[in-house]
Amino acid sequence: MSTTKKIAGAVLAAALGVTTLGACGGTDAKDKAAGASDAPKSKTITLVSHDSFNVTDAVLKDFEKQSGYTVKVLKSGDAGAALNQEILTKGSPRGDVFFGVDNTLLSRALDNGIFTPYEAKGLADVKPEYVLDKEHRVTPIDSGDICVNYDKAYFADKKLAPPQTLDDLLKPEYKNLLVTENAATSSPGLGFLLASVGKYGEAGWKDYWTKLKANGVEVVDGWEQAYNERFSGSAGGKKAKGDRPLVVSYASSPPVEVLYGEPQPAEAPTGVSTGTCFRQVEFAGLLKGAKNEEGGKALLDFLVSKKFQEDMPLQMFVNPVLKDAKLPELFTKHGVVIEKPETVAPDTIAKNREQWVKAWSPLVVK
Repeated sequence: MSTTKKIAGAVLAAALGVTTLGACGGTDAKDKAAGASDAPKSKTITLVSHDSFNVTDAVLKDFEKQSGYTVKVLKSGDAGAALNQEILTKGSPRGDVFFGVDNTLLSRALDNGIFTPYEAKGLADVKPEYVLDKEHRVTPIDSGDICVNYDKAYFADKKLAPPQTLDDLLKPEYKNLLVTENAATSSPGLGFLLASVGKYGEAGWKDYWTKLKANGVEVVDGWEQAYNERFSGSAGGKKAKGDRPLVVSYASSPPVEVLYGEPQPAEAPTGVSTGTCFRQVEFAGLLKGAKNEEGGKALLDFLVSKKFQEDMPLQMFVNPVLKDAKLPELFTKHGVVIEKPETVAPDTIAKNREQWVKAWSPLVVK
C-alpha cells in the first residue's frame, strides 16, 4: 500500500486517521551528548520515514529486547518530502535507515547516492520480483496496488456491472462517474497515470487520457478529497454526499472500510476494478554516513523478518514481500489479489516522470 501507500504518500492508513507510532522524533538528549565519536557504540537506531510508518508496539519492543537497540522514528511528511530532505543532507543523514522510497522515486534516490549497500538477512526469502536493486542499496519492504475502487451499492441499484479495466472506463455507461487525483500533486494520481503508461505505452497514453477526459473524469488535488469527499462508496464520502461511484484509491481500501466501519459491516461496501492497477513497492536503505551502521543493518533485517512482515498489513495496509508471510483474515476475506498489475521500470519513470506529468496536465486539468 504503499503506499504509498501510501503512496506515496497518500498512504491509506494515514489518510483515514489510523493511529501511528508514538515513538517519533530524532535522537534524544543522551544520544546527542554522546557525540559522533561514540556513534558506533550507540544503542539507538533512528529510522527516518514518511508519516505513515507504523508497527505494533509489542512487535517493536520484541525487536528492541532481542537486539539491545532502541528505535526512534523520525517522521518527515510524505514520501517525496522525506526523500528530498535526505538528499539535501547526503553524507550527514538525520538517521540510520530510511524507509518509504517507492519505485516511482527509486532511481532518484539511487542516483543521488544516499544509501550504503547492505544485503539484509532474509532477503533470499523475499519474492524476487521485488528485488529491483541488485547492488542491495535498498531492501524491498512492502507492496501495494493503486486501483480504481467502486461503490457496490451504486452499481447494484443501477443494475450496472462495475468497470474492471482501463478500457472499460472509456465506455459511455461510466460517463461522469470517475474521480481521480492530480498526478502532479498526489501519489495515487501519479500511480494511475503510470498505469496508463504501462498499459498503452508512450504512443498511446495521451490518447487514453484525452478520451477519459471526454468521458467526464473529475480531477481533484489529493486522495483525501477524492476518497473522503467525492467518492460515494466510502464512509467519509457518504457523509459528504459524494456523487462519484468510482475513485482512484488502493486495493487495500475495502478491508479498511470494514475495519473502521461503524458498525462494522459483514461485507466491504466497496470493490476493486482489478484491471486498472499500478503496483507500488516500498524500500528501506542504510543511509550513507549513518552514525549507527550496525544498528541500521539490524533494523533492516527486522523489517524483512516474518514477524514484522505479518504485522505490517494491519498497521500500514500494504502487502508483505516475504514469500511465506501470511495475510490477516481481514485482507483474505475482504481484499483482492492483483494478479497482473501494470508496472513501469524505475529508471524509465525517473527519465520521463516530469515530462509525463507536464504533458498530462493540459490534457486533463483545465
